[in-house]
Amino acid sequence: MKVVLNSFQGDYSDSPRALYEALRERGDDHEYVWLSRPDRVADFPAEVATVDFGSAEARAALESADVVVSNDHIGFDWDKRPGTTYLQTWHGTPLKRIHNDVLWAPEGRLAYLDTEIARWDALLSQNPASTPRFRQAFGFTGPVHETGYPRNDVLSSPDRDRIRAEVRAQLGIADRVTAVLYTPTWRDDLVFAEGGGPQHTFPLDLNEFAAGLGEDHVLLLRLHQMVADRLEFPEGGPVRDVSSHPDIRYLYLAADVLVTDYSSTMFDFAVTGRPIVNFTYDLDYFKDELRGFYFDLAAAAPGPLLATSDEVLAAIAELSSRPWVPTPQYTRFQETFCSLEDGHATERVLDLFFPSQQQNDEPRR
Repeated sequence: MKVVLNSFQGDYSDSPRALYEALRERGDDHEYVWLSRPDRVADFPAEVATVDFGSAEARAALESADVVVSNDHIGFDWDKRPGTTYLQTWHGTPLKRIHNDVLWAPEGRLAYLDTEIARWDALLSQNPASTPRFRQAFGFTGPVHETGYPRNDVLSSPDRDRIRAEVRAQLGIADRVTAVLYTPTWRDDLVFAEGGGPQHTFPLDLNEFAAGLGEDHVLLLRLHQMVADRLEFPEGGPVRDVSSHPDIRYLYLAADVLVTDYSSTMFDFAVTGRPIVNFTYDLDYFKDELRGFYFDLAAAAPGPLLATSDEVLAAIAELSSRPWVPTPQYTRFQETFCSLEDGHATERVLDLFFPSQQQNDEPRR
């Protein structure tokens, strides 16, 4: 059986990676091909067969696949042959409105993406709250499997402390240093209206913000993949740009605090039980004009919504002053969005789509 995998248009990451590694560990005798970007091919293990994303070879791989596994829209034209199973794992719980539900999108973008959705045979959902929103936004009538996300299994793994120590050592973070992971989402107007310009801006000076955290903290900046190439920081400064780190799930383990705005990273990071700070400086504009939300963030968020960098710095300082104890609001957030994140999502997906070869060598839908 030939399995073709894609993550974020050419990365070695996310749920497709977790599924691939589990299949390899199980010893299944399949042919695997990954779509990769030339600038990320070094992230793939040496034994992995790759083809350049968007190339004629990538199209040929997809068109000859028995199973396609992707966590995002593939984003270039290919013909799905009869008998191929396309498993769309997707990549996050939607707070922000997506696809047909967005308040604004560039002309023709949604219609083009509909051609991709028409190829899907099944879709994964991280939690019961996401399922009806996926169906509505994508107009998808096929099966949606509430399995949790395979990528997040490592956050509950018995090896998580060992992996955390290894990742922090790789990043040069000392034991007593508090790692603050900042994961702002992308803004549609900046990405599309600027015509793909080279820069991305923030309403605060990130170097100044990082310095304000103090010497016993380090700011890890993880930009969204839509804008990760638009901001540059000099080496040796107070901001560590980890946007090019191969897989964010390992950054979750390394971090002590998450700072985000409306990113789906909050739903993943909550699996760790560590504190989350929402820096929502443009809340009204993002919610009412730019993208729109599926639910009231203020009511559902794991903590208070903060509008200024001074408030965020104060909140992080307070967290450092005493041991963190999850609040009732944080616990409700976990119960709503993390109920399936028990470390066994990969097993559930394999049982559904890749039953052991002793049972059946055909993928299910």
